[in-house]
Amino acid sequence: MSIPSFVIGIAGGTGAGKTTVAREITEARSDSVTRIPMDNYYKDLSHLDFEERTEINYDHPSAFEWELLRDHLDSLLSGQSIEMPQYDFSVHNRKDERVTIEPTDVVVLEGILALYDSEVNEMLDLQVYVETDADVRILRRIERDVVDRGRDLEGVMDQYLSTVKPMHEQFVEPTKKHADLIIPEGANRVAVNLLEEKVRAETRTEHAWDVEEEIRLPTDEGTERPEAPAATPDGGGERWSEKSE
Repeated sequence: MSIPSFVIGIAGGTGAGKTTVAREITEARSDSVTRIPMDNYYKDLSHLDFEERTEINYDHPSAFEWELLRDHLDSLLSGQSIEMPQYDFSVHNRKDERVTIEPTDVVVLEGILALYDSEVNEMLDLQVYVETDADVRILRRIERDVVDRGRDLEGVMDQYLSTVKPMHEQFVEPTKKHADLIIPEGANRVAVNLLEEKVRAETRTEHAWDVEEEIRLPTDEGTERPEAPAATPDGGGERWSEKSE
């Protein structure tokens, strides 16, 4: 596996659809793409009891362990594996286990503040901001936190009004100015298709090399086989270049 040649940052407000976008553009190339959810880099709060952890403002930049995130991105870009932390939203803290992540052709960083940190931004080749109306985002937030994370409705609403909304306005939305691409209305199909094509192009080098090698395998007589019909990723008849845009 080669060192990643392309890093995508996907930011946006809570419930905007950034996780959906990240999943859709990475699923088809799962062996060549690594997805890094920023939620896994919330600080370890094991020194606090549960009630204290519920009072933390998780939408403020200070809630994240930026140094660890930077180190892990730098390691992946240097061709080294990382031990990525995992997060348990039901207890507002990291899990004990970590997951080993190997370097891949493409890395996708996804989270509300993926475009916030200047040092992280320098590592990104493409910066994406997913923009969705506030009323849609709050409804998605309620559904996610109540249904998927087992939280009570009143607590979710209080958290949204006290921290989520003001932090979005102060820290998240301003990062839109760093975006190369703004995706309206969540997982906009046209924009997602463009991103999928870009990811496909950035992971195409390895597959093109494999095809070239297979075509030029020698025969038993020591001569090269006749060149096979040119191959393309979609099975067409025109060979694709080592790296296309």
